[in-house]
Amino acid sequence: MLLKSDLRLVVSTYAGLEELLSKELRQLGGRDVEIHTRAVSCVGDLGFVYKVNFSSRLALRVMISLTSFPIKDGDDLYEQVLKLDWTELMKVNQTFSVRCTLNSDLFDNNLYPALKVKDAIADCFRKETGKRPDVSKTDSDLEVNVFINKNKCTLLINSSGDSLHRRGYRVDVDKAPLSEVLAAGIIMLSGWEPHKPLVDFMCGSGTIPIEAALMSANIPPGLFRKKFAFEKWLNFDEALYKTIREKQLERINDQPVRIYGNEINKYTLEKAKENVVSAGVEDIVELSLGDFRDFERPQGNGVVIINPPYGEKLQVEDIEALYKEIGDKFKKSYAGYKAWIFTGSPEGAKAVGLRNNRKIQLFNGPIDCRLLGYELFEGSKKDLYQNKE
Repeated sequence: MLLKSDLRLVVSTYAGLEELLSKELRQLGGRDVEIHTRAVSCVGDLGFVYKVNFSSRLALRVMISLTSFPIKDGDDLYEQVLKLDWTELMKVNQTFSVRCTLNSDLFDNNLYPALKVKDAIADCFRKETGKRPDVSKTDSDLEVNVFINKNKCTLLINSSGDSLHRRGYRVDVDKAPLSEVLAAGIIMLSGWEPHKPLVDFMCGSGTIPIEAALMSANIPPGLFRKKFAFEKWLNFDEALYKTIREKQLERINDQPVRIYGNEINKYTLEKAKENVVSAGVEDIVELSLGDFRDFERPQGNGVVIINPPYGEKLQVEDIEALYKEIGDKFKKSYAGYKAWIFTGSPEGAKAVGLRNNRKIQLFNGPIDCRLLGYELFEGSKKDLYQNKE
């Protein structure tokens, strides 16, 4: 059996979110959880695979490890892959694809070992059925991932399909959308709690407010996905998946939450409104049009999280001037709040003019970024502690 009751999962995420993902996987029922670089491995059954895909806010892809073995060359790789009964996973009239990641001197590039794996899988079907399945580079029914590290090969299959950061609630994509998974991770790292107001006065297409709303209402992010890769597998248990979906949906709540988004661009704000409605959180997220300098702080102390432009994808005439005005807005209007800036601009971060008490390295694609946390006080921090005496 290729898919046993105890499956070893390798769940990928963004660098810097591994610790959060490990906690989330434990909460979902994962066992033997181990943290790796940009991934977390754990053990669970097939139902757990369905649950992680449907409910994880931090996973990018959920891979199932089939087997690992030592190899000497391409022919050895072919023979090892041929030993597996691939007819357990797909039909001959379905399609498959192979992706290879190489960290080995055994091969000059990843094309040759990928071809060997493709041939072995196809020959397995030809031996059993007399026919070969087709290879499809896009939207294949079975995606096989090959990891070759030195002389060890690990075969995994992708249970998610397309990256899970593509939730499915976006009506349209703006110029520089923040990944939904990264937004969820930033919100978790901020320590925001749903009984406190959350503000994003530079919300773009609304990713941070929407992810916060989904989180506060326990709405599973997989609810908006049209399909997962595991639904195409021969062993797909539709009844089990339906049961897991229903149990996760039962956890949705209607607790009162205050989440505010503000955007200066009218066209972008319209997209944010459409995304909010598509995600079904229009009763939670309040959006407004205007300059952040004029945005009025909601009553009560809460958390402000912003992802201002930093010149990589959206051009800004004067980054330092913009960030200085953000810092001024924090000082003038948000005393008592915790404030967070996610940015890839070191110059902008310096121009804020406030001392951060948290600095977390994250990546927005290839861009090296920082999540900067600020405690905002009335007056100086020195005055605050002197007044306590």
